[in-house]
Amino acid sequence: MKDLLSRASLFSRRSLAILTAGLCLSMAAHSGEDQSGTFRFNISPNGYPPYLIVDGEKPSGIMWDVAALIVPRLGYNLEFMKIPRKRVDQMLADGFLDGTPRAIEWTEEPEQFLFTNPVVHVEEVFFFANGAEFEYNHPSDLFGKTVVTHLGYMYPALDSYFESEQIRRFDVSRDRDMFRFLLHGERFDTALADRLVGQWILKTEGMAEHFSSSETAISQYGFRIMVRPEWTEFVQAFNEELQRVRENGELQAILANYR
Repeated sequence: MKDLLSRASLFSRRSLAILTAGLCLSMAAHSGEDQSGTFRFNISPNGYPPYLIVDGEKPSGIMWDVAALIVPRLGYNLEFMKIPRKRVDQMLADGFLDGTPRAIEWTEEPEQFLFTNPVVHVEEVFFFANGAEFEYNHPSDLFGKTVVTHLGYMYPALDSYFESEQIRRFDVSRDRDMFRFLLHGERFDTALADRLVGQWILKTEGMAEHFSSSETAISQYGFRIMVRPEWTEFVQAFNEELQRVRENGELQAILANYR
């Protein structure tokens, strides 16, 4: 009987050890930094030009190019995934995704994640036709003017003025259309768009020579890489390398490709 109990006890200890080891491996795979050496980076199905471009077989864009420059230097292979926005946060939390481009201000529960330093700043600025008399320092500079805007977008700095009709708003469904309306429509004074998005559209559409943009922005957000809270060493290493590429000109060279 004693021998039987001893064997049963040994079996229980071995089973517990196997179960514990398996649980630890599972937790490492889904909550810690990736042990496989691959960093799974979300670029979304439709991209966000010029920050993420998914037109070809291989992605491009500012955020992808920066990740492709830095992540391998940290010892990881970079792999892209195309995850819809509504699924990203949960897949990241569950460990099926390692990182995604994101501004802290665009995240519902930012305290659940870690963010790198800003790779680039997203700025909403005013574009206007060359030769037009336009200057923006305060919303009052827009009183009586018509601003071409993106359908469905909110602009907290100007919304009250749009509602009171002190500033007129004209919505279009595509960013590219903003500049066509502004260029060919006599009743439009300016267009409100992300600075880099606008510069990219004007470059690819061959219209860059026709427009200028305001120096003053109505909003500015740091575009970062968002990861799980366990990836503290990755974030620290990424930030250090990001600072190096900012200082040595590599980041500026990437940005220049999309302006």
